[in-house]
Formats: sequence, C-alpha cells, structure tokens
Amino acid sequence: MNFLTIGHRGVMGVEPENTLRSFVAAQQAGLDLIELDLHLSKDGALVVMHDAEVDRTTDGTGPIAEKTLEELRALDAGRGERVPVLEEVLDAVRSPLQVEIKDVAAARALAEVMQRRDLVSRVEVSSFHDEAVAEIGRLVPGVRTALIASRYGTDVVERAREAGAATLCLNIRRLTLEVVEHARKADLRVIGWVVNTQDHLRLVRALQLDGATTDYPEIKRTARFTA
Repeated sequence: MNFLTIGHRGVMGVEPENTLRSFVAAQQAGLDLIELDLHLSKDGALVVMHDAEVDRTTDGTGPIAEKTLEELRALDAGRGERVPVLEEVLDAVRSPLQVEIKDVAAARALAEVMQRRDLVSRVEVSSFHDEAVAEIGRLVPGVRTALIASRYGTDVVERAREAGAATLCLNIRRLTLEVVEHARKADLRVIGWVVNTQDHLRLVRALQLDGATTDYPEIKRTARFTA
C-alpha cells in the first residue's frame, strides 16, 4: 500500500477542528484519509468532536453526554461552524474516513450507520480502547480497525492482534524501531501521529511507516519526497 497522509480532525492546523469546513479543506488538499472523532450526545446522536466536553472547541461548556443534539447545534465550533454529526461528514466529503470512537456505546451506534450506509470499504474505525475495537469488529464483519496508543511498549502489538486490529496508530514521539519491527512481524500497518515537522517526517521515513497523521495539508506535498 502507498504511503498515506491522514488529515487530523480535518486540517486542524489551519481550520476549526472536526468541522465540515476542516474536512472539506482536507479533501481539497488531497489528503488520503480524513480522521475524525465521535461522541454520543444525550439523545444518542453521533456527534463529531474530540473532547468529552465542549469547552475547548466551542463557545459552550459541559459534557457532550449531557447535551441533546439540538443543544450542541446551537454552539459555535469555530468561524461560525456548527458541531456536525457523522452522516453530514459522509455527505460533505467523498474521502475515505478514519473514525475514532471513545467507547463501546459509540461502537454500537457507529455499527448501525455503517451497516445502513454500506461503509465497510470507506470507513476505518480506530480507538484507544481495545474493547471498542473488538466490539466494532464483532458488529461489522470485514471492517478495518486500528488501535491507537500514546504511551506504549512492544506489548501494543499483542493488544492490537487480540482486538483484531490490522493497524497501529502510534504517537510519533515515542515510536521506536523495536516497536515497528515487532509490528511488522505481526503483519500490522503502522501510522505515526501527529507528524507536523520535517524532523518527524524524517523519522517516518527512517522507520518506513505506512503513513502519517498531520494537522497541516502541506505535509502531503512534502511527504512525497520524504517517505
């Protein structure tokens, strides 16, 4: 497979993260995949936001889980953008998506959308939580899954295999050749995040990774020459 450049929450380095504006910009920049995050609202909607609370990325306060979709819609997510739901993203861009889920409940809600809209070929599902990866794999046969890790050792490879993941998305600041070699022996793809500098791109090339998640669209152009 060719080297992949993945837009982190769209292109969050230049546009409000996890908004339709950011996702459209990522597609226009030619990024290979668009990464986004899902939480469940109080009334069960799959809303696109990274944090469990709305405070950092909107003009509101409080947990997503305590707000209805209507209440979330009233918030400004940056530059007048509204908090989107997953299906709006699916309609707004054509790009393949890497969708991060936070728990098993979100996995079940996502599985329903994936089956209804036949998204197995378009959507890869990722999570920091082994049980969420395993659950989406159980509910959606054939889905591609990825285990994300920030602090990890070589044991992350065994965790990925047990959860049924085919890909590891790993914090580039902690990534070592030992971990990559261990992953290769297990036939796992390895993606590095977040790759925003030339130094990190050089490391990606040295470790021969399969891709990089980035905040900035120009990484796509630079990566052609460095990875």
